[in-house]
Amino acid sequence: MTDPILPTPRDVRDAAARIAGVVTRTPLVPAAELAALVGGEVFLKLECLQVGGSFKLRGALNAMLSLSKDERTRGVVASSAGNHGRGIAIAAKHLGVRATVFVPRSAPAVKRDGIAAMGATVDASQPTYDDAERAARAHAAATGATFVSPCTGRALLAGAGTVALEILEDLPTLRSVVVCVGGGGLVGGMGGFLKGAAAGVRILGAQSVRTNAMALALANGEATDIPDQPTLADGLAGLVDDTMFAQGRAALDAIVTVEETAIADAIRWAHRSLGLTVEGAGAVGIAALRSRRLNPRGFPLAITVSGANIDPGTHAEILAGA
Repeated sequence: MTDPILPTPRDVRDAAARIAGVVTRTPLVPAAELAALVGGEVFLKLECLQVGGSFKLRGALNAMLSLSKDERTRGVVASSAGNHGRGIAIAAKHLGVRATVFVPRSAPAVKRDGIAAMGATVDASQPTYDDAERAARAHAAATGATFVSPCTGRALLAGAGTVALEILEDLPTLRSVVVCVGGGGLVGGMGGFLKGAAAGVRILGAQSVRTNAMALALANGEATDIPDQPTLADGLAGLVDDTMFAQGRAALDAIVTVEETAIADAIRWAHRSLGLTVEGAGAVGIAALRSRRLNPRGFPLAITVSGANIDPGTHAEILAGA
């Protein structure tokens, strides 16, 4: 049974129908080199090829389509490390809704510029992601706009869960899935679908050692804040509050953390082996296998490659590394 905090398979299927035509059905491709490494079939779900460069459009669009006419008229506000904001901006433009997105000053220019290019207002005045979220919530309260969380809310999770729906449709024999984890929006949505529709599938999380709030929360049994640290996985940064913790606890069977060097290695591997541009947050699942931090038992296994929005200069430096 699906935990009540997670969307049901019906919620996810309804979301898939609602967002069809705007969201791309991304490919699920075999990864022979990773399969040879771990001794079983491995597939990559390429959300790095999604509209806007990440899976985030799925949840943002479904959440905004679920708003009333009056709520849409008053506009939306979001906080984001970048990708959720871009998803909000694309959805807002599609629906003709005003959007304001608060991002930390450290957000890569490629993400800030992508948000602004869609017509949303960008506020980059806050030093950290958590500060940006507090400012966004205050702005929403002051203006009457609706705050659309990047990680919580049943409609948002149901949209994110369409990633799992597509994987299972393409690979009905799926036995394990590796999901990049920050605040638990993607894993919560995917977990809700899989635990209701394919209960035997093992759901494994991966995150950076510098964005390990969920791993700490699950280990300690409570919501957790962490220091803001420089990381390639900026899309996974921020605290884990009570709701996020509940989502992670309900969805995840296990979680591992990977070093920043392993993330850089995964980014290089994706580019050299597959010709893909992958951001750090999107590469943590690959990094977990390549570094052997994760030794999966159930195959076939699918890995979410959740985003492509990496600063070009940073990407070039990583590719130039050993």
